[in-house]
Amino acid sequence: MTLQQLRYVIAVNQFRSFAKAAEHCDVTQPTLSKMIANLEDELDVRLFERNNKFVEPTALGIKIILQAEKALMEIERINEIVEETKYELTGDLRLSVGPSIAPYILPDFIRVFGADYPHVSLTVEELRLDSMFESLLSGRTDIAIAIGGNKRDDVFEIPLYNELFWVYLAESCLRKQPEFTPGLLSHESMWVMKEAQCLRESAFSFCKARESGRRIYEAGNIETLVRVVDSNGGFTIIPEMHLPLLSVEQRRNVRPLRGDSKSMRRVSLYIRHDYVREKMLNSVIATVKSIVPSHMLDQYILKGNVKL
Repeated sequence: MTLQQLRYVIAVNQFRSFAKAAEHCDVTQPTLSKMIANLEDELDVRLFERNNKFVEPTALGIKIILQAEKALMEIERINEIVEETKYELTGDLRLSVGPSIAPYILPDFIRVFGADYPHVSLTVEELRLDSMFESLLSGRTDIAIAIGGNKRDDVFEIPLYNELFWVYLAESCLRKQPEFTPGLLSHESMWVMKEAQCLRESAFSFCKARESGRRIYEAGNIETLVRVVDSNGGFTIIPEMHLPLLSVEQRRNVRPLRGDSKSMRRVSLYIRHDYVREKMLNSVIATVKSIVPSHMLDQYILKGNVKL
């Protein structure tokens, strides 16, 4: 049994295709198929059921694949410990970012991180929350950035910054009003993305009462919601970091929320409980600190480097 065979088995399970797994592993399909067949002969088990239409792991194959993922993560941790001792930060960083956060931090993050840590090979993937934690726990993601307050076993959360929501209104929707509370706006004219904007910790009653509205937009992004409001009237709520992306005309349609109706989201960094690359972790935090307005940053990361 070799580490390469385990990598091939994991890749086939991930892509459910020998051809795609071979392409991902940068080997020919016959080579990959032969290596997996040799492993099956050595273990005297069948790892995958396959025909021309599908590839699926057997019941025993699933158990072996899970153990293979754990074994490779432990091997990779040896390399990470070595990389951590080097003066200059090197190695790979596989970063996952939630789709409701990525538009606001990724462009500057990639630019700043690449300039400050040129010897780190950075790959970034946008993932929704469930896929993100699955990728994090399986070792395909090193560090994740997502909405805060999502607890998972064997995952640590590090708060990064807190972001207020603002109201974005159509011109016909009380444009002259200087600020808003929920009582001034009708739920029937509300447009929101349920997953991206409505947070468990929010005291904002728009989200709690969203089912009463006639107009609920369930997918897409903030930019689309703004255009929906411009075309259809009503209002939506937008995160603070979206404000610079609005046109001069659109900014006239933005109003703050006051009093008990304030709403915000916490954006956090997530790592596995056994993550060992302290320097790499703090390089990500330092980059976020350099691109996010200082008044939004969490007090925890302002105190200094995070210790593992």
